[in-house]
Amino acid sequence: MIVLGVILLVIGLVAGISVLWTIGIILVAIGLVLWALGATGRAVGGRRHY
Repeated sequence: MIVLGVILLVIGLVAGISVLWTIGIILVAIGLVLWALGATGRAVGGRRHY
């Protein structure tokens, strides 16, 4: 999810599409939260890691 967010950020920046930029920021933020929760051993959505 973090990688997809970064890809969307780059495409949005290069193409000048602000919607992709916004979606990329949201995906990176969600990915970082899921990664942090998984790293602490807390199960999120039935999974221990993402």
